[in-house]
Amino acid sequence: MPDARTGPVGIGVIGAGLISSTYLENLNRFPDTTVLAIGDIRPEVAQARAMEHDVPRGGDVATVLDHPEVEIVVNLTTPAAHVEVAEAALAAGKHVWNEKPLALDRAGGARLLARANGARLRIGCAPDTFLGDGLQAARRALDDGVIGRPLTALALFQNPGPDAWHPNPAFLFQVGAGPLFDLGPYYLTALVQAFGPVSEVAAIGSTARATRHIGSGPNAGQPFDVTAPSHVGALIRFASGQSAQTIFSFDSAVHRTLLEINGTDGTMLVPDPNEFDGPVAVRRGSSDVTETVATTTARSTRGTGVLDMARAIRAGRPHRADGALAYHVLDVMASITDSIEACTFVEVESRVERAEPLPPDWDPLASTLEP
Repeated sequence: MPDARTGPVGIGVIGAGLISSTYLENLNRFPDTTVLAIGDIRPEVAQARAMEHDVPRGGDVATVLDHPEVEIVVNLTTPAAHVEVAEAALAAGKHVWNEKPLALDRAGGARLLARANGARLRIGCAPDTFLGDGLQAARRALDDGVIGRPLTALALFQNPGPDAWHPNPAFLFQVGAGPLFDLGPYYLTALVQAFGPVSEVAAIGSTARATRHIGSGPNAGQPFDVTAPSHVGALIRFASGQSAQTIFSFDSAVHRTLLEINGTDGTMLVPDPNEFDGPVAVRRGSSDVTETVATTTARSTRGTGVLDMARAIRAGRPHRADGALAYHVLDVMASITDSIEACTFVEVESRVERAEPLPPDWDPLASTLEP
């Protein structure tokens, strides 16, 4: 049913780290959302961020949870805190948008979905890059049969790791992160949107260095432990019978991002799944000619999924980057982890439907909600 409230949807942000600036810029720019408060376990950091982005209130976590006009809590905390903060938001009667991953394990993710369902509240989750102009154009091209029937895919993400530039990188190398949980959701979500749900995986993981060092900021040079595999290679079988090969690595001196989808009539070069735009290109047969079938420019970036969720709340329709999709991607990553430990194929139990594409005329900067 449509929501009884009208006008822009009130947003509260918990977590004032690096990624919060992009969310705040976009969610304040969209006419259909308005950021009312930002909170953090470091209230002074949240207050500074609030002043920087003209947010009316900044302070501790309660500043957001107790705000009566906050309808969606955007949870930008570290992965280990995602479930705890999301549960607190649900308990406060708020819808939740989590940064990825939804949770560290299946149990935490399932509990969140159950509690949201019981409270008749919504869960949304990053990544929302699949709602960007680039991946939406690729989806439309696939659905239009530009490469015939899609059959297989190759997904690669490789670089030396974020420890060289991130001032606080330790959490990105611990359980719930690593290249699989940190970058994997972008590629896995894009693949699910292309092929549908995953049915089975097999994987191998490794760790190049048990200890790394912070490369920038006031703590530069300090060591930290690596507790998650820093290189993961996985074979993926989809319920449709299609397949993909993937590599997610923080151990490569070569920077590489790639998503290719092979079909009966050609190969599609898909835009970077961690971006919101980029060209969509096709190569056919033995030809060396690459044909650009779409050139896109991002109309919005991080926060696009929050906006779609906000509009869906008002309209009483499903939102696209929803908890079921995020849980399925989490289930796939947990199954990959299980496969690494067991050295065998692992079945993925959850299933999810592909999200409906955005309408071609979807405009994030339009004011669509009644005042």
